[in-house]
Amino acid sequence: MDFALSEEQEMLRNSARDFLIKECPKTLVRQMETDEKGYSPTMWKGMADLGWTGLVFPEAYGGSGMTFLDLCILIEELGRALAPSPFLPTVVYCGLPILAAGTEEQKKQFLPKIAKGELIMTLALTEPSATWDAGGIAVKATAEGDDFVINGTKLFVPDAHIADYLLVVARTKDGKHKEEGITLFLVDAKSPGIKLNALKTMGSDKQSEIIFNKVKVPKKNILGKLDHGWSIIQDLLPKATLAQCALMVGGSQQVLEMTVSYAKERVQFGKPIGSFQAIQHKCANMATDVDGSRFITYQAAWKLNEGLNCALEVSMAKAWVSDAYRRTCAEGHQIHGGIGFIKDHDMQLYYRRAKASELAFGDADYHRELVAQQIGL
Repeated sequence: MDFALSEEQEMLRNSARDFLIKECPKTLVRQMETDEKGYSPTMWKGMADLGWTGLVFPEAYGGSGMTFLDLCILIEELGRALAPSPFLPTVVYCGLPILAAGTEEQKKQFLPKIAKGELIMTLALTEPSATWDAGGIAVKATAEGDDFVINGTKLFVPDAHIADYLLVVARTKDGKHKEEGITLFLVDAKSPGIKLNALKTMGSDKQSEIIFNKVKVPKKNILGKLDHGWSIIQDLLPKATLAQCALMVGGSQQVLEMTVSYAKERVQFGKPIGSFQAIQHKCANMATDVDGSRFITYQAAWKLNEGLNCALEVSMAKAWVSDAYRRTCAEGHQIHGGIGFIKDHDMQLYYRRAKASELAFGDADYHRELVAQQIGL
């Protein structure tokens, strides 16, 4: 087995790290927590200019034609820097479904603009039922002439306040099975009848409740087939979950590095605290968690990249990484002591995002249930 990155992947990782060190200091991360937009348009343009927003799209749509595995390497660096941007909602949650299921007209309309950084999109999937399966879709879309009319409420929608388009998952008919009768719509975010309510979150990211009140959408804006949209979501969920895992791997790596650095510098009883066995063992646990998270994430990402069945590996990765990131942050807090708990220190930035990331696309317990099903229990 060869776990080494290719020369091209090394270049991608190094260039991403160099860019983010320069353009995304922690002062910007803190500033964006209270900023109305929550992201820097200048940094977003820089990311697009580097080809990040078009990384996995074919050259015919303005992209670079790279792989999902390459995308995970880039996302890991975004997580390491805590980069505030609508990258995942736009590129992963919406761009990949359009690439997989869109008509040629839809691909030409949306993908080149995403690749150039000219279009921000987000996925409106979850609802107050707080489930990740098809049974949780209650928002209704009813046919009226050449349009569909959407009514209902979506919850925890990331970056909806800056989105140009929403990819809305709605129920268009009731079927025998909960997966039947679900349709995806590309909805102009400025359509009449859309109301956003900002949510206050632990991660200080920008999430919204979206209320749809008689929102009209042309039938041509259906993504995929009418009443058969859940298969698109089933294709997306492993990709979105692994993207979240990669984001967490990057964050936990940075927590490990700054904690080890602190343990070497902090002196107590006349010697660096890193010389004490208790601290060494904590750092060893952190290193084990970080490397374990990376290996299990990239194993699943490789299988997905190769078109192999990876449902078991994806859920194993999310279950493990969700817990491991939080454990790494907790150990980092312990080693830093009191200073790690003040708001001026970077540790709290990573811990809050670790807790928020646990819930994204299913927490550890949710994915442990899926693993149990996969192994026949």
